[in-house]
Amino acid sequence: MTLMDDIKRYLGIFLCAAMLSGSFMVPVSAASAATMKVDIIDYDPFPAQIGEYVDVRVKIENTGYGRADALSLRIDPEYPFSLDSERNAVKYIGILSPDSAAVHEFRLYVDENAKVGTGSVDIFYQVYEGGIWYKSSFNLNVGSSTFNSKGTMELTGFSCDPVVFMPADSGTVSFVLSNTATESSVNIDGFDYDTNARVQSAMLKGVEGIDVTSNIYEGSGVIGPGDSITLSYNIELADDVRDGTYYLDLSMVGNSHAYNNNWRIPVKVDSASVKVIPSKPLELVNGEGTLEFDVANMHPNDLSSVSVRLCADDVTFSPEEYFVGSMGADELFTIEIKAKSDSELSAVPVTITVDYRNGINQHSDEVAVRELAIVTEEKKNNGTLATGVALLLLLCIPGVIFIKRRKQN
Repeated sequence: MTLMDDIKRYLGIFLCAAMLSGSFMVPVSAASAATMKVDIIDYDPFPAQIGEYVDVRVKIENTGYGRADALSLRIDPEYPFSLDSERNAVKYIGILSPDSAAVHEFRLYVDENAKVGTGSVDIFYQVYEGGIWYKSSFNLNVGSSTFNSKGTMELTGFSCDPVVFMPADSGTVSFVLSNTATESSVNIDGFDYDTNARVQSAMLKGVEGIDVTSNIYEGSGVIGPGDSITLSYNIELADDVRDGTYYLDLSMVGNSHAYNNNWRIPVKVDSASVKVIPSKPLELVNGEGTLEFDVANMHPNDLSSVSVRLCADDVTFSPEEYFVGSMGADELFTIEIKAKSDSELSAVPVTITVDYRNGINQHSDEVAVRELAIVTEEKKNNGTLATGVALLLLLCIPGVIFIKRRKQN
């Protein structure tokens, strides 16, 4: 065997090893780095109607630490569901980075001979081309939403807790739905109908920056004339949501599709919180003094558990944390905090931190950094004053004796 043959043989072994190494490393890395979470956000109409199409929104989220470079999503429905077209069974998404999500809508048809109940759909995903398909199964409700009742549901009230949200807050949005009928029955074209009402389903949809974390409400009973029902949904706000008013969509299926309603629900966001403003100069004379601040609630609604903390090097504050308590909107509260310092500097920075609660949400904000002046004054000599007082008393004593003797005579 020649030298050239040996070179070719070793080169072939090296190339084979490299190819085998590459073929194993790519899939393992992709599968381990990208972790997917699949969920059905909602489907419309709810429940899926027999003999009609239903739109299913599927969300896939990358919760891993590596990106998926060739992500695909596939739906495989079971009876009574079927795809509107087999060409729409697979959706190629492509790149999906960590902490990112994609939403795709599939359209299914509900067989006209289906029975009321539930049907299953399988959602598959593939993180790289030619890789394994991973499956998740979901149930969709199938039913008929037509009732002969003539009661009508209306939105008669809603509330938010907290009233005004801050970025990163969590809370609830509650709705009061009332049956506006006043009589137990109504006659239409010679036929008598009851005036009961139903809330077959109610769904609150979020917007960018505000997620609804509660499930769809599914009703099973009737609501009599003049009665009402209260529904509550949990929501979460993103850290970077901007101030303003956002409108969430509340969709309700009533007695039938003719009684469906859609309402736009305002949710207010305001990042203004608490201000702490010195109400007199911040200074210590000969290392001690009392600092005075105005604490103002700038948020549009009440805040609770408001407290103020000061922090500075070589300075001791009393109390360490001043508890204010509950504060209404635009309320002003004046506080005094004693301070002592052994610092040799002429001024030290003081960090002012405010803790408070907006609804169930705990906040801690560093609201300001102020300069605390340290002033040294020489103590006055009280010896001269004491001597003067003593001389005055000595001068007054003879006069007092003279007056006393004169009175005796």
